[in-house]
Amino acid sequence: MKMFGLTGWSGSGKTTLIVRLIPALIRRGLTVSTMKHAHKGFDIDHRGKDSHNHREAGATEVLVSSPRRWALMHEIRDDEPELSLAELLPKLSPVDLLLIEGFKREPHEKIEVWRASVGKSLIARDDPSIVAIASDGPVPDAGVPVFDLNDEEAIASFIIERCALDRCRATGQAV
Repeated sequence: MKMFGLTGWSGSGKTTLIVRLIPALIRRGLTVSTMKHAHKGFDIDHRGKDSHNHREAGATEVLVSSPRRWALMHEIRDDEPELSLAELLPKLSPVDLLLIEGFKREPHEKIEVWRASVGKSLIARDDPSIVAIASDGPVPDAGVPVFDLNDEEAIASFIIERCALDRCRATGQAV
């Protein structure tokens, strides 16, 4: 499974770009999954639901299944460290491409989503794992290729090339 990341400061548009990239990649015949890092705690469960009650009672994992989807929740208790990207990868089903949002400090290749209006410096200047930038305007002293943030087709092509994904499959051509 190939993986490629999108990183950037909060409010830069990472999620918006991923949501546009997924269909662009799928149209090219790829299977795509995503992984997102959340800095704060999050909850996909709700108080009063059976699964929430199971977790609150102390279950380490709770799996919820229906005819349309399933979800596995694993509680990280106070004495357990957060899992690394390498520890999380085996928990996913194989696909052609895993898009990773966040995980800034991990060494996989990434595109930085950068907007001058956010008021933060470029991460790419100090991070060799950033191989391109997607921006809504000029990027001074980028040092890597710069893509228009709204050109998901060009960004998808770049990711496919960087990940050396099967070109026939990725372009939708017969093998």
